[in-house]
Amino acid sequence: MEKLVINGGKPLFGDIEVSGMKNAALPVILASILIDDKCIIENVPNVSDVALAFEIIQSMGGSVRKINKTTVEIDTRNVTQGIAPYELVRKMRGSYYIVGAELGRFGRGKVGLPGGCDLGVRPIDQHIKGFEALGAEVSIEGGYIEAIANDGLKGSNIYFDAVTVGGTINVMIAAARAKGVTVIENAAREPHIVDLANFLNTCGAKISGAGTDTIKITGVEKLRGCTYAIIPDMIEAGTFMIAAAVTGGKLNIRNVIPKHLESISAKMEEMGIAVEEYDDYVTVYRKKEKLSRINLKTLPYPGFPTDMGPQMCVLMCQAHGVSLLNEGIFSNRFRYVDELRRMGACIKVDDRTAIIEGGQPLSAANLRAVDLRAGAAVVLAGLIATGRTEIEDIHHIERGYDNLVEKLRGVGANIKKVVLPDPATYEKAL
Repeated sequence: MEKLVINGGKPLFGDIEVSGMKNAALPVILASILIDDKCIIENVPNVSDVALAFEIIQSMGGSVRKINKTTVEIDTRNVTQGIAPYELVRKMRGSYYIVGAELGRFGRGKVGLPGGCDLGVRPIDQHIKGFEALGAEVSIEGGYIEAIANDGLKGSNIYFDAVTVGGTINVMIAAARAKGVTVIENAAREPHIVDLANFLNTCGAKISGAGTDTIKITGVEKLRGCTYAIIPDMIEAGTFMIAAAVTGGKLNIRNVIPKHLESISAKMEEMGIAVEEYDDYVTVYRKKEKLSRINLKTLPYPGFPTDMGPQMCVLMCQAHGVSLLNEGIFSNRFRYVDELRRMGACIKVDDRTAIIEGGQPLSAANLRAVDLRAGAAVVLAGLIATGRTEIEDIHHIERGYDNLVEKLRGVGANIKKVVLPDPATYEKAL
């Protein structure tokens, strides 16, 4: 058992480095199953979800060799289809990409239904629609999803009824080795979808249009291994941008792609925060003491990312006046609000809208990280709260933030991770 302990009230100054994007690394790592070769992946974040993906590949007969701190070699030539352990895949949402990868390589895919953060209903109906359009028969039984294409996958035109990041990724992986041309319409446009397409193209795939709402995939018979670097994590970067603003400090946030941050930068600037863009870093600081209230709705990319909503809520708590935060993606995103209220935040939730009365000072409390981005939010709140904040269930945070404690300590935060005694062992000792 571990927890974070934060003594707040210290502004953050200096340089802070952003790691590779977790949401890009997972599709690339699991898509390597499709490649049937060796791939060297660079700029890999050291987070628990990525470690879990490596463990899954190894359990399927593949090998993962660490070359250095951020580079690994993945060899999937000896992977066996359909044996990904249920106890592993159920811990991670992105595990359903195994179905697309197995389907493209073996003509059939099977994996346990995924886990991840509880953000409300996240159906996989669009994944199924895409697989069926490619010629697969799909069934869900006993906690598993299975897709079988006895006659092989064949290119098709697929229109998603709703924008789906996971569905776009999964169908794109499967279609990369289908016969003929696949066109995905109403596709998601997130940077990690572009990153996956670039990875697959480097391996010999023929994918165009990634980053737009129409993606064209001309299937190829065989893919080859490659060396590929994961893009920087825009959500980690955005979290550090808000850390600079909420603490009243000034941070140079390095190893970023500023274009990916445009929606975040625009809203922060609207509040009175300076975001200076350079080639591969941004500098963030407050231009005025009293931040302006804003209205914000999370939307699919290039809109404001849902994964930045909780962190932005903490910043809104410091604004002058009442701000509105509308969640346009997930139905259960606001569970972190109860944790912020424990610190004195004045927030009301009406369905998918949080009404935030800014200007209320936050005081330290004992808190929980209820999911990954909620965990980032309570860390930010702890950085500005008066007193000593303690945060439990930090395994959620470690799913997506690489070396967070050390990075924040490096720019002046008073934060540490402590190990608690196991309750059973402690009781026995007593």
